[in-house]
Amino acid sequence: MNNINYNTEMENLIKTFDCKKTLLLHSCCGPCSTAVITRLKDYFDITVFYYNPCLYPDSEYEKRLHEQIKFIEELNATLTDKIKIIVPDYLPDTFIKKTVGMESEPEGGARCKVCYADRIGATFEYANTHNYQYFGTTLSVSPYKHSDWLNEIGLKLENEKTKYLVSDFKKKDGYKLSLDLSKKYNLYRQNYCGCKFSYLSMLEREEQNNINNNNSNNN
Repeated sequence: MNNINYNTEMENLIKTFDCKKTLLLHSCCGPCSTAVITRLKDYFDITVFYYNPCLYPDSEYEKRLHEQIKFIEELNATLTDKIKIIVPDYLPDTFIKKTVGMESEPEGGARCKVCYADRIGATFEYANTHNYQYFGTTLSVSPYKHSDWLNEIGLKLENEKTKYLVSDFKKKDGYKLSLDLSKKYNLYRQNYCGCKFSYLSMLEREEQNNINNNNSNNN
């Protein structure tokens, strides 16, 4: 764990801009993107890259995609420089194959780092091929995501043409802002991270809560 303040680094970078830069922004979901896009839209020409093969089940992927598009469309109604979105093919088997042997890893462990690397890596590949000046991700807005890992992965991928936008969007009450904006735009907020393993953990928690509630009612 390092002591780098990635939020301050991002702010210092933005101060050097004399015009908007192009940014391919990986987004995990609409709610997380609200605070990030709101903060960056005055400094970047943003294209959202909705690449999330980890999401499970298929219906959850579609639900989160719907909310992502809904937010962008509503925000764009107020903007001159519109937010764009790219949706690559949804290929969940790629995530399953990359995490074989990690099924029992805890939330926030090695499996999650593989997932970060897959999504940020795909974002960089598209950004670099299509001549974006920067690439980045919304993931650090969550208090459950390791900003050190995210920035480490992105910085290893960047090159002179396509730079990684270092960030820690949970700083400056970023997560709270995402909650407030999700309410404003009436967005669906999921109650698990997204992958099959976190989904099963969520079901276990709900089952245990139901048992505890039933026990309390019977006492």
